[in-house]
Amino acid sequence: MPEQHAFLSASGAHIWMHCTPSVKLSTQFPDQGSAYAAEGTLAHSLAEIKLRRQYDTVNMTAQEYREQFAKIQEDPLYQSEMDGYTDAYIDYITRLCMAFPTKPYVAAERRLDFSHIVPEAFGTGDCIIIHEDELHVCDLKYGKGVPVSAQGNPQLRLYALGAVKEYALLFGIRKITTHIIQPRLDNFDSESLTIKELEAWGESVKPIAAQAFAGEGDFHPGEHCRFCRAKARCTARAVEMLTLEEPKQRQDSGELLSDDEIGSILSRAIPLKNWIESLESYAKDQLIAGKPIPGWKLVEGRSNTKIADFEEAAGKLTEAGYDRALLYKSTPLGLTELDSLVGGRKQLKALLGKLLVKPTGAPTIAPENDKRKPFSEKKLAEMFGDTNNRR
Repeated sequence: MPEQHAFLSASGAHIWMHCTPSVKLSTQFPDQGSAYAAEGTLAHSLAEIKLRRQYDTVNMTAQEYREQFAKIQEDPLYQSEMDGYTDAYIDYITRLCMAFPTKPYVAAERRLDFSHIVPEAFGTGDCIIIHEDELHVCDLKYGKGVPVSAQGNPQLRLYALGAVKEYALLFGIRKITTHIIQPRLDNFDSESLTIKELEAWGESVKPIAAQAFAGEGDFHPGEHCRFCRAKARCTARAVEMLTLEEPKQRQDSGELLSDDEIGSILSRAIPLKNWIESLESYAKDQLIAGKPIPGWKLVEGRSNTKIADFEEAAGKLTEAGYDRALLYKSTPLGLTELDSLVGGRKQLKALLGKLLVKPTGAPTIAPENDKRKPFSEKKLAEMFGDTNNRR
């Protein structure tokens, strides 16, 4: 699996398309990665050898597959559930392929060059499927934090433009479908475009990409800042967070905030909370590295008392006359632990069938631009009574 990254990456397009000078600014800060990113990389490696074994048996023999699978299993980040979730990815690809009347062309981990849109840019498509005039670009997302949408997804659209460029001479591509495959969240989303729609979008990106490549343009703080490496020290973001709106004449002279005011405050408070967390993280890293942050110091955080050796402690309590059976309790495994035990959610579903249910989640607030559907009024009525009873 390629480890190289373009200066303007497709995965970072949602940042540089909104804030063109951010990429150049971010070069001052190393990409420290995370355990989650490393886990995702390992899952992609496993998904790749499975895809090659199924669709490229000439270059991926059974022996080579077993050897590479064994090597992946030796990685400390490997868990048996990873096998099940990557199987779900392969199953999705297989269903796409079987929907065609004849065998399609399938390529795994294909390097895609979209430098005709974004200067010197390239990326890696997890799976490319082509049948006659149809192109499918599939992207595995192993994260389980936030569902990723395929709708208007710039990463997938750039990959699709790269795939069109790569295969234009071999296939008369007219229809494009991009797919997000996020098995750990049961999130499978797709977007369909015509070749004209995709190319028109690509043309609209060109001037933005040229600015971003040159490090020019204006800074535009927003939701995308949380993924930027410069987020803690960016002046534009700080100004955005610290600038108070001009006080407005309140129509309500009472002592209580109106619902409109509460909505406005929440809209500002949530990004502010994320910004403060990034400042705290940066300051902590600096202090750990021995670099002073004026007015701040490292102190010992809270910790809970624990037993160093429970078996030895149990022996002492037993000697003191306490029944050993009272020192232990049996609790059922959680869903994540069961996934790991049986090898993933797919296997668990096969074993439990209708016993595995997904109840409606409790209502929670979100900004109006959140892509999730509004909570069902019918469900609200079932949970809290009719509208009059909820007021």
